[in-house]
Amino acid sequence: MLIDTHSHLFVEEFDTDLPEVIQRAKDAGVSKIFMPNIDLASLPSLLDVCERYKEYCFPMLGLHPTSVTSKYLEELYAMESYLKDGHPFVAIGEVGLDFYWDKTFMNEQLKALDKQLQWAIAYQLPVIIHCREAFSELYSCLEPYKSDNLRGIFHCFTGSVEMAERFMEFDGFLFGVNGVVTYKKSPLPEVLGKQIPLERIVLETDSPYLSPVPYRGKRNESSYVIEVGKKIAEIYNLPVEEIGRVTTRNALKLFCAG
Repeated sequence: MLIDTHSHLFVEEFDTDLPEVIQRAKDAGVSKIFMPNIDLASLPSLLDVCERYKEYCFPMLGLHPTSVTSKYLEELYAMESYLKDGHPFVAIGEVGLDFYWDKTFMNEQLKALDKQLQWAIAYQLPVIIHCREAFSELYSCLEPYKSDNLRGIFHCFTGSVEMAERFMEFDGFLFGVNGVVTYKKSPLPEVLGKQIPLERIVLETDSPYLSPVPYRGKRNESSYVIEVGKKIAEIYNLPVEEIGRVTTRNALKLFCAG
């Protein structure tokens, strides 16, 4: 049994064959798929897919850092209105910092992240954090919340051993590992083996992006999470069944707490 903790199956890349994609995931042993939001415009398609595949696909709510603009407050206000009694969201995400593509809205990204961290605490939900070229800034954002029972996932973690050591300080957080770990030149296997115990890891795909070997260069999908599991089994010298058991337990504990 496996869980894909991060998959965007609601985007247009899956418009023509989503039922087949879902069935392949089930056939591969994927028991649940968690889907992070991107922005306000993506909410209808996200909620539609999760309604169609209720009890299998679970939605999150968040403003992705690359979607943050000068009008971020208006978008956040509209998105927060969805967090009413009986809302379906299991986490706040995908949120975070991304200074790789564009630094125009750095300050806005920082403020948007802090606001959404406050949502996570107020609504007792885990937070799914994207971070690219902003590790020190992210650490500074999270540090004031160390005593606030904040929990979540560092999505697509690709930091160094030193970065992993620092982020291990946040006891309520897990590390999301996806297809990047299978890439030939990826330093991630060494980082995992040296610094991060299996009890702090969850599996993810980030579909349709970051396909693992042997599917690299093709559209990613949730069934390919098994390839991530196989690589992690190799790193920790454990059977892939044990990787599935532990990472599934980790994910369920995170998303079902609170």
